[in-house]
Amino acid sequence: MDPLASTIITLALVFYSIGVWSERIAGELKAWHLVFFVLGLICDTWGTGLMFEFAGGMQFDIHGITGLIAILLMLVHALWAYIVLRNNDEKAIKNFHKLSVLVWFIWLIPYFSPMFFAMAS
Repeated sequence: MDPLASTIITLALVFYSIGVWSERIAGELKAWHLVFFVLGLICDTWGTGLMFEFAGGMQFDIHGITGLIAILLMLVHALWAYIVLRNNDEKAIKNFHKLSVLVWFIWLIPYFSPMFFAMAS
């Protein structure tokens, strides 16, 4: 495993978790939460790209497929947060955390799956 890629993907976990859980605790979406969503997305995409180089391309297994889905969900999540904030939709601002926690939980699947597969074998 590439240590640089692992570090960057772990930074994605840190940034994304800060954004998601601080939004949940605050009870409403704020612009700085979006910044952390985007930092998490950037780090995850960057780290995944490094992993692709290390592994010789996309691996079409559970980890690879859920990882791709997670990045796409993070992108949709960040874009939706931007739209909600831009439109200043109070109801959506107050309820956005429900989507955030779901996307975060799905993102954890590819993050932790290599560890679970290693322990199982």
